Amino acid sequence: EGASVAAANLAAGTIAVPLWNSLEPYQKARLLVFLDPSIDPRGAGWHVIQSRVAIGSGGLFGKGFTLGTQKRLAFLPEQHTDFIFSVIGEEFGFIGTVGVLVVFGLVLWRLVRIAERVADPFAGMVVFGIFGAWFAHIVVNVGMTVGVMPITGIPLPFLSYGGSFLLASYLALGLAERIAAEQGRI
Repeated sequence: EGASVAAANLAAGTIAVPLWNSLEPYQKARLLVFLDPSIDPRGAGWHVIQSRVAIGSGGLFGKGFTLGTQKRLAFLPEQHTDFIFSVIGEEFGFIGTVGVLVVFGLVLWRLVRIAERVADPFAGMVVFGIFGAWFAHIVVNVGMTVGVMPITGIPLPFLSYGGSFLLASYLALGLAERIAAEQGRI
C-alpha cells in the first residue's frame, strides 16, 4: 500500500511540472492566489479577501438589507453576480446564508425525489442532470465566496444577476415540475 501511494505521488509530481509550465500567467496567478490570497491583496487576491470580509462582517444576523458596507462602498466586486452569496452573508448574516442553503437543499432534494420516482428513465436522467448542474453551481459559487475554491465566475441559481442563466434556471425548474406533474403525485 505504501508503494502505491509513493508511485501515485511520483506520477502526480511528474505530470504537475509540465502542466504548470503550460498554464498562462493569469491562470498561474489565480491558482497561487487561491492557495494564499495575501500574496496579491490589491490584485488577484482582492475578490476573495473582500468576499471573506463581507461574509465575516455580517455576523450572526447581518447588518440589514442594503446596509452592507462592503457592498455599498463597492469593495466587493461583481456583487450582484458572482459574489451575491457574500452580499447575503453581509446583509443577512449567518442565519441568512444558512436559510439560503436550506432552500437550495430543499430544491435539490425535490429534484432527486422526482428523478427517483419518475417512470420514464430518460425523464429521470433529465431531472438528475438539472440536479447535477445546480448542485455544481451552488457548491462552486459558495465555495469560491468563502475561499475554499478558486474564483471561477459561476453564477448562483436564482440569485445571481443575469437574464440568460435566470431564464434557463426557471425553464429547468419548470421542466422538472412538469415531469413530476405527468407522473402524478411525487
